[in-house]
Amino acid sequence: MSSFKSLARAMFLGFRRDRGALFFTIALPLLFLVAIGGLFAKQSTPRSKVLEIGSVSVVEQMPADMRAGFEKSLKITKITDRDAALEKVRKGDYDAALEQVGDQVVVHFSAADQVKSGTVQGQVDGLVQAANQAASGQSPKYHLRAEQVEDKSLKAIQYITPGVLGWALASAGMFGASTTLVTWRTKGILRRLRLSPVPIRTVFAARVAVSLGTALVQTVLFIGVATLPFFGLRLSHYWWMAIPIVLCGVLAFLAIGMLIGAWAKTQETAQAVSQMVVLPMAFLGGSFFPVDQAPKWLRVVSEIFPLRHLNDGMLKVMARGAGPASVLPQIGILLAFALVATIIAVRVFRWEQI
Repeated sequence: MSSFKSLARAMFLGFRRDRGALFFTIALPLLFLVAIGGLFAKQSTPRSKVLEIGSVSVVEQMPADMRAGFEKSLKITKITDRDAALEKVRKGDYDAALEQVGDQVVVHFSAADQVKSGTVQGQVDGLVQAANQAASGQSPKYHLRAEQVEDKSLKAIQYITPGVLGWALASAGMFGASTTLVTWRTKGILRRLRLSPVPIRTVFAARVAVSLGTALVQTVLFIGVATLPFFGLRLSHYWWMAIPIVLCGVLAFLAIGMLIGAWAKTQETAQAVSQMVVLPMAFLGGSFFPVDQAPKWLRVVSEIFPLRHLNDGMLKVMARGAGPASVLPQIGILLAFALVATIIAVRVFRWEQI
């Protein structure tokens, strides 16, 4: 017991003396909580963007007082081309499309965002109920029907898989690179590698190759499990384009991990910093939920995170059925991010512990 107490005390004192680990483990998470809490404390839900196909009488005949309240939550844009409207909803440009067929008000929604589509359906349902109440003493005149713009067999797993996979790849790439680099430096492995006849670029190339191979195995496992009958993932025609996107994304995450590892002095600091980078990137990158509810400026900020572009690219080819050319911008952004982060990491890199 005395040995245990001595070791525990020594480890605690070592952690307390490491100001970097102390800051990123305790202070920064609290700052993150305060910052995010402050941003969203008074944030109202943004208006949903809805297309009105042709003329929808329950919308056109709304009383002025009801319209004022309705337009606070929905931004309605008229359109005459039904196919174009459904395609815009399918691509995520709009949250829903309204169409009237006889006495039925049809809400066309995308399964990609269950939260937004559910919100729109609830608001339109309230509008339909108000129109029916106006015709008091009669049987309900209008009825609401919801239709998914994608194939009805598509399930939520189509959209969950890319986001969770992106978060897993980012975590593995960043933690692996940062902790490995710090461990090699603190244990003197980097110094021995520098003096060995093997070119250092070969060593790092081997590490990158292992990470890319691991990412491919990880991707195959994710897709394999998700395609089991219990989950029911159905891959689109161009799903294979997820492979180059994944490789480019892993390069970007490895570069960030190398930058953290080049700067951090201890493994604890590297892990803490990696965690504080991965978590905001996962939330703002859309791995767990859409970022549409965030303030506009925060949605713009999320574009600087490589995970946002990895998730968007995989979602396009795995769930939305977009073609290979549609993800070229995401691939270019990920590669550019990897290049910039690598250049910075090389500048701050040091062979030995200072």
